[in-house]
Amino acid sequence: MVSRRQLLALLPGLGLPVLGLPAPLAAQPAVPPPATLPATPPDRLVLLGTGGGPTPKALRAAPAAALMIGGRLHVLDAGNGAARQAVLAGLPLKSLAHVWISHLHNDHVADAFTLPWLAWSGALTSPITVHGPAGLARMRAGWEEFARTDIETRMADEGRPDLRRLLSVQEIAPGVLLNEAGLTVTAARVEHPPLADSFAFRLDWAGKSLVYSGDTAPCPALIALARGADTLVQEAMYLPALDRLIASESNAPSLRAHLLASHTTAEQAGEIAAAAGVKRLILTHFVPGGDASIRDEDWRSAAAIAFKGEIVVGRDLLTLDL
Repeated sequence: MVSRRQLLALLPGLGLPVLGLPAPLAAQPAVPPPATLPATPPDRLVLLGTGGGPTPKALRAAPAAALMIGGRLHVLDAGNGAARQAVLAGLPLKSLAHVWISHLHNDHVADAFTLPWLAWSGALTSPITVHGPAGLARMRAGWEEFARTDIETRMADEGRPDLRRLLSVQEIAPGVLLNEAGLTVTAARVEHPPLADSFAFRLDWAGKSLVYSGDTAPCPALIALARGADTLVQEAMYLPALDRLIASESNAPSLRAHLLASHTTAEQAGEIAAAAGVKRLILTHFVPGGDASIRDEDWRSAAAIAFKGEIVVGRDLLTLDL
């Protein structure tokens, strides 16, 4: 007969626990240290709104794009609803530093001052500059009167700083607009008649470059500004659908002529990108922007006739690392 002492001696060899005694613990894998978050978020582009034209659209939001560069938020054009789109994209409005307005059509400038106003209603306490064409300072003066009651109430009731002291306006001309902290922003006057002042912007930083066309017909100034850039964000019209859209208008011939004189077709967007030698073309500000029958491939194939590099067909809230 096997004694209790002998049985206890056999149990470990059989891999069985001894009752009343703790089982030996298996070797545990080493636990990696928690990941260290970067000090600043990565540089990225977010297309906040990709529709073109002043009328609200169910398929696309109004024109706006956001750039996070070195932890600071830049917004290129500020169509209606830009602040909400930024929040949907997960962008920190408290980091808003600059708003760049290409021209004073309402689909591009509607929220030029509402955007910083709403950011200030949250956590924004740092200075912000709105840059844009002549007439922007007059617009700011009208907006201040419009916003005065809300600003002064929140200052008294909530202890907020005076937004009017944080906010400045720079009316721009072609050339270098900003050169600070390794970022250079340059503007070129482009062709968007009947407006005399319409601008494209180029941002250069840390060996990277991005050009934003604003609204423009193809023109040498845009090609020169975009020369050798990594990314060109370019407005685009799809002519077959545009012709269908305006066919019923009594002034269809003159309307078509106006659009072609002041905007860029998808085919021309590809030609501009090829002439400038950019690496990546991003299409946005789609006209028509409310036609669900136009496929991404329609836009892409039109631009690809001339441009053989990477083509991105934009959509609202699309995020691209830079």
